[in-house]
Amino acid sequence: MADAIYVATRKGLFEVSYDGDPQTRPIAFLGDPVSAVLQNEHDGAIYAALNLGHFGAKLHRSEDFGQTWQELPLPSYPPSEGDDAASLKFIWTLARGGLEQPKRLWAGTLPGGLFRSDDRGESWELVESLWNQPSRSEWFGGGYDEPGIHSINVDDNGRIIVGISCGGVWISEDDGDSWTLGGKGLAADYMPPDRRDDPTIQDPHRLAVCQDAPDTVWCQHHCGIFRSDDGGHTFTEIKEVAPSAFGFAVAAHPQDPKTAWFVPAVKDECRVPVEGRFVVTRTRDGGTSFEIFSRGLPQENAYDLVYRHALEVGRAGKFLVMGSTTGALWFSKDAGESWRLLTGHLPPIAQVCLVGLP
Repeated sequence: MADAIYVATRKGLFEVSYDGDPQTRPIAFLGDPVSAVLQNEHDGAIYAALNLGHFGAKLHRSEDFGQTWQELPLPSYPPSEGDDAASLKFIWTLARGGLEQPKRLWAGTLPGGLFRSDDRGESWELVESLWNQPSRSEWFGGGYDEPGIHSINVDDNGRIIVGISCGGVWISEDDGDSWTLGGKGLAADYMPPDRRDDPTIQDPHRLAVCQDAPDTVWCQHHCGIFRSDDGGHTFTEIKEVAPSAFGFAVAAHPQDPKTAWFVPAVKDECRVPVEGRFVVTRTRDGGTSFEIFSRGLPQENAYDLVYRHALEVGRAGKFLVMGSTTGALWFSKDAGESWRLLTGHLPPIAQVCLVGLP
């Protein structure tokens, strides 16, 4: 298995090496927007979702680390003749199934659909138990015109936690057969006061679960940083985070539930690093305090923003990679304390994927 970083960008899928003299090469889809990339740990296959605008969404699978690709069927919504009939805009995120589900894939889409495949993407089924929730009519778009599912966390006990912008946090304890609305304690300052605490309309920018302690869920929310210790049912706000609690990305340590990383920006109306200094923050005590890391990162006139899927931590909690909307890609070998610029010349980065790294 190769050790490399796969980078989904607005103009193709790239592979970047991280040791020695970093090398960048386009793997596939050069010039096309790649909205999501996933390596399924069960079989090593790579999945890439494309958002081709006028030409629609696409989904491909590679069995040989990007040398060849097979186009797969797309998820589709139930037929409807109404004016509000749903149709696939694009696949926002992909996730593998549990340990006992080697052929299982999940896809989160716009508008607000969760899809399941049990044959490695050869066919898809809408999870109607979530789609048919009565409160779905209250969901709305956050950044897009329609709501979207961007976070799918699957643990090996059958629990699934999804994040929807803007539809809150939903939890299934039975492999998707039924759902409970979580997210109590999240707060949406952009809403009228009487709906600020309504779990139905929250905008969790990203949810990240500690793999070995899956009751711990970190949330980079539109309005701050939150942590749950009961599997996403209730959250506590982490306050007074310097230099800012606003951002899109969060990475949870795979073994230590008290450790997580964030990439802050000023605020919703000003999505650039605070004072032009690009930093990564890390807490190792559950959010009581945060360390600010800048070594190897630009500290003046930096306007990089890291999207929700463009920060990833390796399985040992040591290696991290992040990519920005201005096409820069950094790598850390010491849990985020220092960073190395691998390339500053990629297209805007939507997602990074560590392939074969510990």
